[in-house]
Amino acid sequence: MAEHNDLGKLGEELAVEFLQKNGYEILETNWIFDKAEIDIIAKKAEILAVVEVKTRSSIDFGLPQEFVKPKKIQLLLKAVNEYVVQNDLDVEVRFDIVAIHKTNSEFVIEHIEEAFYYF
Repeated sequence: MAEHNDLGKLGEELAVEFLQKNGYEILETNWIFDKAEIDIIAKKAEILAVVEVKTRSSIDFGLPQEFVKPKKIQLLLKAVNEYVVQNDLDVEVRFDIVAIHKTNSEFVIEHIEEAFYYF
């Protein structure tokens, strides 16, 4: 597996641990619908958090969260709508980003709640 794939997988594992420590129940990881993949679907109280995880080895070329593009957001919207319908859920949906980057030998994790909105 390519090194960037290994880093992405590690980032998703770190994000799951981080969310669980902060009271989230992890419902799904790497949930796929059509051409869209949701990294993490988590629940806290009555909020369904759709979490996009972005991991970078450094921030030399920008912060991880800056790499979530409009096309990805559209795919997330499509996928979470299907997830809610399939599971007959009545919850508030929120879109979060967990941005992870390496500083020296440690990973810095930032959880951005309500990273973007949909209409």
